[in-house]
Amino acid sequence: MKIKGRGITKGQAHGEILKTNQEISFLGGVDPNTSKITDPNHELLGQKIKNKILVFPGGKGSTVGSYVIYQLKKNNKAPKAIINIETEPIVAVGAVISKIPLIDQINIQKIPNKGKAKINANKGTIETNQNQNQNPEK
Repeated sequence: MKIKGRGITKGQAHGEILKTNQEISFLGGVDPNTSKITDPNHELLGQKIKNKILVFPGGKGSTVGSYVIYQLKKNNKAPKAIINIETEPIVAVGAVISKIPLIDQINIQKIPNKGKAKINANKGTIETNQNQNQNPEK
């Protein structure tokens, strides 16, 4: 399946999907040393975002979250790419300064909960290896 959105930060990536329907606060919600989600109220608690195609609606919280994304990159713990419904400034700035491919204006319900994705943020395209019908409803 191929999905078209808006490329924010250029680049390409391929990898395993890690998807959530909850927003992510990088400051206090993600450990930049381990890449684990640390927010006790988040459905991805304890999961690592390192080397994943991270799919979530958008960011929330402090603007320092941009620097946490940068720390993740410097610590080799960053996601390979980010996909959002609507990227807000915290995630956008973090992706830009960290050179992480970022695409938004995506209906993330069309992205499977598991599997692999190929991202081309230069063109704003996402290709998944699964059919939309294989995406279970929550």
